[in-house]
Amino acid sequence: TAHPRATLIGIDTLRRGGSAVDAAIAINAALGFLEPVANGIGGDAFCMLWDPAQRKVVGFNGSGNSPLGLSLQTARSKARPNGHLPSYGAVTVNVPGTVDAWWSAHQRYGKLPWKDVLLPVAELCEEGVPVPQVIAYYLERNMAGFDRSAAIIEENDNRKRVYAPGGATPKVGQMFANPDLGRTLRLIAEHGRDAFYDGPIADAIEGYFRRIGGWMTRADLAAHRTEWVEPIRTNYRGVDVYGLGPNTQGLSTNQILNVCEQFDLKGMGFQSAASIHHQAEAKRLAFEDRARWFADDRFSRTPVEWLNSKDYARQRAALIRPDRVMDRAFPGDAPTQGDTTYFSVADKD
Repeated sequence: TAHPRATLIGIDTLRRGGSAVDAAIAINAALGFLEPVANGIGGDAFCMLWDPAQRKVVGFNGSGNSPLGLSLQTARSKARPNGHLPSYGAVTVNVPGTVDAWWSAHQRYGKLPWKDVLLPVAELCEEGVPVPQVIAYYLERNMAGFDRSAAIIEENDNRKRVYAPGGATPKVGQMFANPDLGRTLRLIAEHGRDAFYDGPIADAIEGYFRRIGGWMTRADLAAHRTEWVEPIRTNYRGVDVYGLGPNTQGLSTNQILNVCEQFDLKGMGFQSAASIHHQAEAKRLAFEDRARWFADDRFSRTPVEWLNSKDYARQRAALIRPDRVMDRAFPGDAPTQGDTTYFSVADKD
C-alpha cells in the first residue's frame, strides 16, 4: 500500500481470519485517513479479483453518477473557458461509490463480521498518526490550491478545520487525527452501507449540499449500487492481463502492452533509451485514445473490442519511429489535477 500503517492494518485483518477482500476494505478505509490527498470515502472504488469458486477474474465498478438535479446546461455554465469543468466545487461531485463497493464485495467474499473490518480503522482515525513527508507535502500543496480557488468553492471552513487546524497543515512528524472520520466509520461499521446511503450520513450529506447550493440529495445516494463487471483481457507475451473497461482507464494498460508487444523491448536493453522511448510513445498513443473514447458506456459508444485488438495495436505501433518523438498533435489532453491510490492484497485463495 501507499502507507505502512495501512499495510499493517491489512496484515492484521488477514491474521484475524479475514479474507483478502476484508483486508482490502480495511486498507482502503485506512488510506482514506492516512493518505487523504489521494482517496477517501467521498470517492469511488474499482477492483479486480480472482473468484476461486468461479475460477475467473471478476471486477466491480464502484463509481457513482452525478446528482439527478444537476442538468447538463448547469454543468456547462460552470465550465472554464477551455471547456473543462473545474477541479473544485459542487458541480463535479458525483455520488461516492466507495462504501457501497466495500459492502458489495464483503457480501460476496468477506469472512470477518463487517464491523470487525472497520472498527480498528475508526480507532486509528481517533488515535492519530505522525504525518510522513510525502503526505505533509501534498496537504500543504493541496490546501494552497484550495485557497487559490476559494472563490469557486462553495464552502471552505470544513477543510480548514480538519486539515489546517490553527491555520496551517500538519508538518512532518506532527500527530494528525480525524475523529470525525472515525465517528463516520463507526456508524458504517455498526449499521452497514445504509448508514451512508440511506441513513444519518446521507441526511448530513444532503443537508450540506442544500446549505452550500449544491445538487446532491439523499435520493441520489439511496439509488446508488455497485456494478459488477467483466474485466477486459489481453495477452502480453503469453501472460493474460486484465483491466476494467470504461469509464475506468484499465483498457489503457491493455493498449500500451499490445503496442509494446510489437517491439523487441528485451533486445533494446532494460531501461535503455530505446526501450523507454518506445514505451513512452505507446503510452502517448493509449492516452490519446483515452481522451477521445473513454466515457460512461451507458451513454457513449466506446469501441472496446477494436481498441483492445492486436490489429489496432499494430496500426498504432506503426506510428512510432525509433529515432524521433511523434510530432503530431494530441486532441483532448486531460486535466492533470487530482490523484488516486492503488493497493493489492492476496490470501491463500
